[in-house]
Amino acid sequence: MKKINQEQFDVLRKISKKPSVNQRELASELEISLGKLNFVLNGLKKKGLIKIRNFKKNPNKSRYLYLLTPKGIAEKTNLTINFMKRKMEEYDELREELKNNKNNK
Repeated sequence: MKKINQEQFDVLRKISKKPSVNQRELASELEISLGKLNFVLNGLKKKGLIKIRNFKKNPNKSRYLYLLTPKGIAEKTNLTINFMKRKMEEYDELREELKNNKNNK
């Protein structure tokens, strides 16, 4: 599977917290256009990372529920772990650099 990009990751994070968010609200929170959001959601759906369900009984038929699939949950978790590992490595490198600079004075 092709790696997901930052926008896709951001969408996964948002919808995992609030699956019933509407597209206008989601686009606003992510500071992207509705068209871009639709493109990102369709890409996530094609990759099997989310399911999009319509509220059948809701009179507002444009309301959807965005569900992370098990594959989507795993991908989001792996990306989060990798992000945290990179940040810890950066922290360790900076700490070592500061230590070396302090010793060289």
